[in-house]
Amino acid sequence: MTPESMSVLVKLPNNEPEELPEVSILIPANNEAGGIAEVVGRVRQVMDNLDYLYEILVIDDGSTDDTAQNAHDAGARVIQHPYNIGNGAAIKTGIRNAHGKWLVTLDGDGQHPPEEIPHLLEKLQIFDMVVGARTQESATCMHRNLANRIYNWFASYVCGHKIEDLTSGFRAVKAHIAQEFISLLPNTFSYPTTITMATLRSGYSLKYIPITTCKRNGDSKSKIKLLRDGSRFFLIIFKVATLFSPMKIFLPVSFSTFLLGLGYGLFKVFFLDGRYGPTSAMLMTTSILMFLVGLVSEQITQLRFDRSEFSKVVKNN
Repeated sequence: MTPESMSVLVKLPNNEPEELPEVSILIPANNEAGGIAEVVGRVRQVMDNLDYLYEILVIDDGSTDDTAQNAHDAGARVIQHPYNIGNGAAIKTGIRNAHGKWLVTLDGDGQHPPEEIPHLLEKLQIFDMVVGARTQESATCMHRNLANRIYNWFASYVCGHKIEDLTSGFRAVKAHIAQEFISLLPNTFSYPTTITMATLRSGYSLKYIPITTCKRNGDSKSKIKLLRDGSRFFLIIFKVATLFSPMKIFLPVSFSTFLLGLGYGLFKVFFLDGRYGPTSAMLMTTSILMFLVGLVSEQITQLRFDRSEFSKVVKNN
């Protein structure tokens, strides 16, 4: 079955004539045939009770089962990847093909409660992005909760804003913001990390609302591998930090290296009766070079932002 044959008309509330929707619901899915119809049905039930024109877009990321057909039969517009590219790639495909000015993303495995969508949309009238933060009552593993706390703490430091759930895929965002950062989003599960930090570091507003996630539908299993994707999350945080606020990384590393060199040199002088030594001098010199690299990176970042803002002004005029 080709992507063209899977495309269906948008189901609109109250059987109104088809118009461009205000809200696009993006649901990435991979081998979720057992539960995708239920997820789409719950989303439709919630959205039919709201005063919004909407579309439900399921991005089938190379499933080998009947995920696409079941989503289509449930009333979603379906786009299929020819093979499995990644959860983030599915979201990017959704962003490119969405018609709404507001985007809502949720997983296709039934973890995220569609009944919370009205709360996301309500807050999105004030904020640029709204994220569902998983509470302690959520059906999540203990080791994943611990990892999320570490991610949240580190990302909060980098962004200068308290981040309650860095990796949550249940969120609502204004379409123009998602489109602005689409080139930065990775093809993997770490896309929420990137878009959250990019949004904050670019001066957009963010709001968290508490949600309680459920167990996955049927035989659906998590595609996230703790060691592989966990290390990837940290690399993404470093990448976004150096892209948007380099001194947040370079300054503490430079200062720590300087103190290490100074401390080692003083220890040799006062406790080993030796000379200050080349090792200490090398560490202190390296720390100065780190600081200068961070300073230049900060200036380049500012120039990039200035150029980006200028381009927006020219485009709008």
